[in-house]
Amino acid sequence: MQKERMDGIESKCRSNSVEENLKLWKEMIAGSERGLQCCLRGKLDMQDPNKSLRDPVYYRCNPVPHHRIGAKYKLYPTYDFACPFVDAEEGITHALRSSEYHDRNAQYYRIQEDMGMRKVHIYEFSRLNMVYTLLSKRKLLWFVQNGKVDGWDDPRFPTVQGIVRRGLKIEALIQFILEQGASKNLNLMEWDKLWTINKKIIDPVCPRHTAVIEERKVLLTLTDGPDEPFVRIIPRHKKYDGAGEKATTFTKRIWIDYADAEYISVNEEVTLMDWGNAIVKEIIKDQDGNITQLVGVLHLQGSVKTTKLKLTWLAETSELVNLSLVEFDYLITKKKLEEGEDFLDAVNPCTKKETAAIGDSNIRNLKQGEILQLERKGYFRCDVPFVRPSKPVVLIAIPDGRQQSVLK
Repeated sequence: MQKERMDGIESKCRSNSVEENLKLWKEMIAGSERGLQCCLRGKLDMQDPNKSLRDPVYYRCNPVPHHRIGAKYKLYPTYDFACPFVDAEEGITHALRSSEYHDRNAQYYRIQEDMGMRKVHIYEFSRLNMVYTLLSKRKLLWFVQNGKVDGWDDPRFPTVQGIVRRGLKIEALIQFILEQGASKNLNLMEWDKLWTINKKIIDPVCPRHTAVIEERKVLLTLTDGPDEPFVRIIPRHKKYDGAGEKATTFTKRIWIDYADAEYISVNEEVTLMDWGNAIVKEIIKDQDGNITQLVGVLHLQGSVKTTKLKLTWLAETSELVNLSLVEFDYLITKKKLEEGEDFLDAVNPCTKKETAAIGDSNIRNLKQGEILQLERKGYFRCDVPFVRPSKPVVLIAIPDGRQQSVLK
C-alpha cells in the first residue's frame, strides 16, 4: 500500500462495486478473518501531489479488546480521520498542531469538507526537541521493555513524571515553555536552560545538608577538640527560615572527603564550615602514598576570609546515615538523530552512576520528593527516604545547568 501510494498506483480494490464494499465493510465490523485483511480508504486522487491525499486509510480493524469498552467493536477510525471529525463535532475553533503534521493539513480540511462539517482553523507551532533526547513513545518503550530504565517515570526519561522525579519543579517547566513561545521555527533546545531556571526556583528555599563520599574518606583528629561531643541547632538554610533547623554534632574526630584531603598541606589553615578554622599539623599516608589520616588543632579565632579551603565535614558518630547518590546521563550519545538513523546505534551503554556516601543525622527525616542541597556537592531529590540504618537513603542528583558533577 505504501509503495502504491508513493508511486501513484491505484489499488486493485479501488474499482470494487458499492455492494462488494458494503459486504467487506460488514466483515470488518464483525472482525472476521476476511474483515481483518481489509481497511477502508477514502477514494480521492492517487495522482495528487500531496501524497497524504492519495486514498488515505479511514478505518482499520483491531481485534484487541479496548481498555474502556472491551470487545464491543473490532473496527476503529484512524487518527487522521477521527481528529477532523471530532474537532468539528465538539465545537473546536482552533486545532493546535505541531508542524510535523503540516503535510496532512489538506487531508484534515478535505475530510471536514467531504463530511459536510464546519471547518476548524489549524494553528501550527514547532515541536520542542531536546538534545540527546528521544521523544518517540515507540522508542522509549524499547528502553522500558529491555530493562534499560526502571519504568516510564525513570529520571532519564523526558516524560513529565521522569523529569519531576529527577528534581524538576513544575513551575520551572511552565516558565521554560512560556519563554519558548509558540514558534514555528524548528529548534533543538539544550537541557541546560531548563535546569538553570529550576535552580533559581529551588536554591533560595531548599535546605542544606552535609555528606562525605564513603570511598577513602579521611579522619581528621583535632587534638584540642571537644572531649565530649556536643550538639548545636543551626538553620537548614542561612537565608530562609522556612527551611527549618537541624542538629549538628561537634567532636574531636571528624570525617572529610578524600578529594579535599589531597589539597591540604602541612601547617595549612583551613575552614571547617559551620564551625571555624583549624590548622592541619600532620598528614599520615600509607605505603602507596594515600592519605589515611590527618591531625590538627582548632583555630576558631582565625578568619574564614584568609583560608583557601572551606571543608564540609561530619562528626564521627553512630548517628550518620548511609546514602546512595545517584547520577544519570543521557540515554543516547548523539545530540540529534538524523532522518533514517537507527537510535539503537546511539544507545548510551552507561547512563547511571551510584556513589556511596555518609550524611548528617538530620537526613533521616527527609521525605520522599524533598529537594535539598548537599553542601559543595550540588542539589538532590530524595527518592527513597530513611527506612532502617542498613538501607541507604537514595538521593538523585539534580542538574543545575552549569557544573559537571562532583561525583565523576
